Amino acid sequence: MVAYGVQNINLVELKNYFNLKDISLELYELISNLYPICRSITGNGFRETLKIIQQHIPLSIHEVPTGTEVFDWTIPKEWNIKDAYIKNSQGEKIVDFTNSNLHVVNYSIPIHQKLSLQELKLHLFTLPEHPDWIPYRTSYYKESWGFCLSHNQYLQLKDEEYEVCIDSSLEPGYLTYGEYFIPGESSDEVLISCHTCHPSLCNDNLSGIAIATFIAKYLSQTTSRYSYRFIWIPGTIGSITWLALNEAKVNKIKHGLVLTCLGDSGKFTYKKSRRANTEIDKVAAYVLKNSKQDYEIIDFFPYGYDERQYCSPGFNLAVGCLMRSPHGSFPEYHTSADDLNFVQPQYLAESFLQCHSMLYILNNNEIYYNKNPKCEPQLGKRGIYRVTGGHKDSELNQMAILWVLNLSDGDHTLLDIAERSGISFDLIKNAADILLAHDLLKSNIN
Repeated sequence: MVAYGVQNINLVELKNYFNLKDISLELYELISNLYPICRSITGNGFRETLKIIQQHIPLSIHEVPTGTEVFDWTIPKEWNIKDAYIKNSQGEKIVDFTNSNLHVVNYSIPIHQKLSLQELKLHLFTLPEHPDWIPYRTSYYKESWGFCLSHNQYLQLKDEEYEVCIDSSLEPGYLTYGEYFIPGESSDEVLISCHTCHPSLCNDNLSGIAIATFIAKYLSQTTSRYSYRFIWIPGTIGSITWLALNEAKVNKIKHGLVLTCLGDSGKFTYKKSRRANTEIDKVAAYVLKNSKQDYEIIDFFPYGYDERQYCSPGFNLAVGCLMRSPHGSFPEYHTSADDLNFVQPQYLAESFLQCHSMLYILNNNEIYYNKNPKCEPQLGKRGIYRVTGGHKDSELNQMAILWVLNLSDGDHTLLDIAERSGISFDLIKNAADILLAHDLLKSNIN
């Protein structure tokens, strides 16, 4: 298990401390277990999801009553569903919620009546461009109802009477979210957030949930400079609610990541925080640049996932968003094709490692002061050249030591030094550890 405080661990070796094949299968198994559940922004499906996550980590479950005001929003009624179907004139179920929970427009009000085809079509949604797929649609804040079906199925509907049933409830209840806090040496926090409200959608939703869960599981068994706060929330209303209820302690959050769409084969994408030049932005760019995989860094824009709430002007937190293919950029997005075949264990494992690498650098990216700043200290008499001389990269190690000494002025992080020198973060971190051991550096912490 990785202990972040151990000096001989570096970024290159980090993956050796994980059995990525086992992790990939564990991630995929969790997604498979969560896939059948009909989730929404409230309700029993959300609670069931959190209870499964609790089998891996001891997260706390919070309930916020309907009607609670959270800034400009109000906690909505709680929605639950038992069954839904459309029957033809022969009494045959031609659309069945038990076959796919995407068949029902999420948050549909209860209904049970007979309709003509013309009346029914006003409540049907399809994807003509992908005639075999079922779309995902919602009606959170407007009371209505509807069904989603494949366009091929839609074209087969006959001009007859249909029995329509949605056995749902929309009543006063609660908005639920999960939270897991891992204390570190500092009260400064790293926030990891993922939306947990979508039904059977694997990449957009379940991949982020699974990776956040296993990152939390591994971090709980390590030592860390930062404290970590993980939250599993309904999209938009969940982050707004969490921020409203925790406004007094939001200033403890120094860095953060929103995790989503991390199980497909697309290139990695990092969306910067609103501030654009925060430490997490620099760390994410460095990890992706050195991952030897295709990637893209995109600027912040006020649409997407919950990063837009954390980065709203009243908070302006240093929170970015880590994805593979961004939302809306892949045809499977918000359709039944975002299924267990679309996400793959190997891509989940790669995403897990990228996220873990970012947190590793973030945790070790300290600022130091040179305790002997007037000219170079005599390294030979301290045996420091002998410490590095046995390495095949001894000259590079020695240069790393000189760079760390020169830029340890209280203004440069280790990542700053790595980027300016062109020497890897691993070697810069190792040089700092050697200099600390010989009392030539001091940390700016405390």
